Amino acid sequence: MNLSYTKAQNDLSVSLRHDWRLDEVRSLLEEPLMDLLWKAQMIHRAANPGYKVQLASLLSVKTGGCEEDCAYCSQSMYNSSDVTGQPELSVQPVLERAKAAKEAGADRFCMGWAWREIRDGEPFEAMLSMVRGVRGLGLEACVTAGMLTDEQASRLADAGLTAYNHNLDTSPEHYERIITTRTYQERLETLKRVRAAGITVCCGGIIGMGESTIDRASLLRVLANMSPHPESVPINSLVAVEGTPLEECPSVDPLEMVRMVATARILMPKSRVRLSAGREQLSREAQILCLQAGADSIFYGDSLLTTSNPAIASDRELLSQAGVQISSEFNP
Repeated sequence: MNLSYTKAQNDLSVSLRHDWRLDEVRSLLEEPLMDLLWKAQMIHRAANPGYKVQLASLLSVKTGGCEEDCAYCSQSMYNSSDVTGQPELSVQPVLERAKAAKEAGADRFCMGWAWREIRDGEPFEAMLSMVRGVRGLGLEACVTAGMLTDEQASRLADAGLTAYNHNLDTSPEHYERIITTRTYQERLETLKRVRAAGITVCCGGIIGMGESTIDRASLLRVLANMSPHPESVPINSLVAVEGTPLEECPSVDPLEMVRMVATARILMPKSRVRLSAGREQLSREAQILCLQAGADSIFYGDSLLTTSNPAIASDRELLSQAGVQISSEFNP
């Protein structure tokens, strides 16, 4: 464990690693829960003092009809759950939603397009206008829209984009059982383009898709061995949607989410670990355990793209009961 105690300073110092072995990560995931939580707590308190939690809001700008065949997704054209028929939002309604999110307490606004890759022309120009508008409101701006070119990444950076989300979803070994229309390497190359443009990286994964503990460890190892670490690491639990190939997958044990959050915190001490999809299926107590384990961001609002999310009032009450503060600091 990469943790040291300096008596002279009377505080904990955390060192970053990018050379984790698979067996090390698996060992963390499988530790007795109390030991794992203690280690994650020590790291979290050292790297993120004050227990501040960032609130992020997520809006689907272009919904459904995606050319990818992701087995979990209700927006894939390959799945009977495909939620096509919803018009793509224009700039002003998106900015109105961003303003409402800020008034509700969010300081990061994320926008999603169900695309295989960003499309040039009018759609991309609208995306750039949205990014500028969101930043003009004083919010962090995050976009998820599939693959992109170097030029597109550069233009997004010039528009002020804070972060680009492009999840790895699962381990390299399990990946082809979930997605066949895009390779793992293509995902990694997209992340390299984002990083090269000077945009921060938002990258995580999903558990509950039939993967093994080794697969979960492998996913976390890929993320933790990136240099630098992703600034943002969403941890998602599968929301099994009718009409997708994974609709029959059993619900994830809440303590498995706690283990993923805690391990991610230990591996990537200074990243924001985001408690993301599937949070509505977690009890209040399980969510508080995730916060204790190192989650320092939640998605805030009534929905996450096409799945539901806890209500704003219940989230406010949860954070108050947990004794954590809402972060208003700009932290890309």
